[in-house]
Amino acid sequence: MVEKIKMTRKGYDKLEADLDYLKNVKRSEISDAMGVAIADGDLRESAAYDDARMQQSANEDQIRILEDQLSRVEIVSVESNKPNIVGLGARVLVSAGGKEMELEIVGTYEVNVLNQKDGVTVRKISEQSPIGQALTNHEVGETVLVQTPKSTTEFTILKIEY
Repeated sequence: MVEKIKMTRKGYDKLEADLDYLKNVKRSEISDAMGVAIADGDLRESAAYDDARMQQSANEDQIRILEDQLSRVEIVSVESNKPNIVGLGARVLVSAGGKEMELEIVGTYEVNVLNQKDGVTVRKISEQSPIGQALTNHEVGETVLVQTPKSTTEFTILKIEY
């Protein structure tokens, strides 16, 4: 059975955009670089040609990976989440260790630990991470304990947005 990948619509759209870029822009750029290298002559000792071939191989591998991921996506609708409960797609303001931070709960393939948005650092964390698992299904005002490799930390949920 094929393992489904849970993802928000935003994450799916980003993967599609990345795939489109690799297929329609990056492929063309690599092709142009190969054309220049071929036009320069002897390919047996052409570092430019070797580099372009390596880029082509890496690009095609990344295209295959993204196509596989997109074929297995199960888009989780954030509208189906209860507005006062943390779930996939939630932006959660938490307090931990005297500091406030904003976290966005996303699918495993959407993770981006530090992401700037409107001048605010938003940490995109997987719903499968220790923090993501601990926060999921909890409400504003609740405090959860998160066991990380280094310690146990208390996270208090201050705000939830979808």
